[in-house]
Amino acid sequence: ERGKVSEETQALALGCIRGATEFLDAVAEADLIIEAIPENMELKQSLFQDIARMAPDEAILASNTSSLSVTEIASAVPNPGRFIGTHFFNPPHIVTLLELVMAYQTTEDTLQAVREAGERMGRHIIVVKDSPGFASSRLGLILGLEAMRMLETGVASVEDIDSAMVQGYRHPMGPLRLTDLVGLDVRLAIAEHLWKEVGEQFRPPNILRKMVRAGKLGKKSGEGFYSWG
Repeated sequence: ERGKVSEETQALALGCIRGATEFLDAVAEADLIIEAIPENMELKQSLFQDIARMAPDEAILASNTSSLSVTEIASAVPNPGRFIGTHFFNPPHIVTLLELVMAYQTTEDTLQAVREAGERMGRHIIVVKDSPGFASSRLGLILGLEAMRMLETGVASVEDIDSAMVQGYRHPMGPLRLTDLVGLDVRLAIAEHLWKEVGEQFRPPNILRKMVRAGKLGKKSGEGFYSWG
């Protein structure tokens, strides 16, 4: 209805989806399994341990994490050479970037297989080594946090800060609007992780903490830096 994708693309996508309510049904015959649950190391490792018991031994296991160590997640499964990070971007029907994150254990065969799968999905692929925040989250987050500090100190309005990046640097959307789409709680969790792992530049601004405490999480809650009512 919004014209973001064609009816043909919609039909093709829906035709590729099969729902499953039982975990075994979802993974028993899968060749590539991509996890996209919350950013919690213990939760992700536990999930992949369950997957490893039910999926084929040769199935490639992948995490959509945007900040956690893919190497550490991989350590929880047998044959971790088949593990890789597959970081997709919001909204995936518009943003075609796919960041492939090589864990310490990832084999070249695994990388090549997932690269080919990503190309069939029409993704623009980059390959990075496993490090905190990878390439995309680390760069994107630092811009978002600085935009929040500018807002916090009264440098400019939300709209003007975002317009600076959209009109001046040709970003598809400003860092504050992007934060609303990602979720302020998600960005806070990533910032806290990178603050510990990388350094002081990722310390979350007070405005971000206060908004999350107030339940202003962005688009999903109806209000963040913008009103989404």
